[in-house]
Amino acid sequence: MTMNMNAFSIAMRQFDDAAKILNLTDNQIAMIKEPRRMTEVNLPVRMDDSSIRVFKAYRCQHSTVRGPAKGGIRYHPDVTADEVRALAFWMTYKCAVVDVPFGGGKGGIIVDPRELSVNELEQLSRRYFAEMADLFGPDQDVPAPDVNTNPQVMSWMMDTYSMHFKQFLPGVITGKPLELWGSQGRSTATSLGIAICVREMARHEHVNLDLKGARVAIQGFGNVGSHAGRILEEMGAKIIAISDVDGGFFGKKGISMKQAFDHVKNTKTHTLKGFEKSADVIRYDDPLKILEEDVDILIPAALEAQITAENAPRIKAKILAEGANGPTTPEADEILYDKGVHIIPDILANAGGVTVSYLEWVQNRMGYYWAEQLVANDLERIMVKAFNDVMAAARLYKVKMRTAAFIVGIQRVVKAAEMRGLYA
Repeated sequence: MTMNMNAFSIAMRQFDDAAKILNLTDNQIAMIKEPRRMTEVNLPVRMDDSSIRVFKAYRCQHSTVRGPAKGGIRYHPDVTADEVRALAFWMTYKCAVVDVPFGGGKGGIIVDPRELSVNELEQLSRRYFAEMADLFGPDQDVPAPDVNTNPQVMSWMMDTYSMHFKQFLPGVITGKPLELWGSQGRSTATSLGIAICVREMARHEHVNLDLKGARVAIQGFGNVGSHAGRILEEMGAKIIAISDVDGGFFGKKGISMKQAFDHVKNTKTHTLKGFEKSADVIRYDDPLKILEEDVDILIPAALEAQITAENAPRIKAKILAEGANGPTTPEADEILYDKGVHIIPDILANAGGVTVSYLEWVQNRMGYYWAEQLVANDLERIMVKAFNDVMAAARLYKVKMRTAAFIVGIQRVVKAAEMRGLYA
């Protein structure tokens, strides 16, 4: 399940809300709102049985005003052009919010990777990068992993690009394995960024929530959700509910993240299936029920459009940190804001991943690699500043955090676009 077909219209609505407050001119809007380039290709791939199958693929470069386009490549049967445009748009402003020197990009292939062999997956990945080699480059467009892609896929893509140009060019892509000069701390960067934002929001005078003992529910126990839970547990919070595709699990006394990690690691499905048999938890079949638990902190880190006008009135959390992209619909956003729920929007909350991708790109270009603690220190500094920038904008303009985040990002992109001007 991916974002619905009106994802791009939702993105445009979010832009318009902030642009109206900033009183942007038509010329300013024309420079930064719509994608600069959308590429669609058909990728012929020879399958293991010697047949040729054609896959439709996309790459959108929304903006390169502040630097190379930056954004992941996802493999999913429901990928659409609208989804890719929306995600590229959000990447532009996510990079601007954390003030890293990138624009926004996104890519996708319409495929269910579970249906492919390892060889077929490699051939598809290499074909994608070869077909679009003229788009990519350390100074042009720097992709990363996304849904159903991983460091191995990034390795194949980096190798394809390097062979094409007969050079070793690790800076063309981020999210690589450490053996190919990925960055320490990259695998947990998004989660750490979420935890930092939650900590800063909890400290805020309007919230004043003690993290020690704070009850947390996490929807989605993949890489982002699971590590966010682990880090918050280390900060003193109590994780009382978790969920994934196999259901939701509630533990009144708290759920041990180590026990949950061990269970996922040791099951054939690598999911929480059967977790109720090995832990003191109650299982409920509907993973959406977790969103309505009586908790202090809710982290939707699974799919898009999970919190809607239908279930938003039943949300009880004080802080909602969006680990996933677009988990809250615009209608639900208004309901939660009116209820006094403190939302940390996705373009801020989950920006830790692109922040450490930036640090990986810097290390690749320097040829000098940092210890994990140095990476974590830089991530902390960047995320805290971004959080404070957005909170200051929310106070100044008297708007919700989501609109404030777009205000911060739009101001930075507009300024860069105006200073660069137009090349005729």
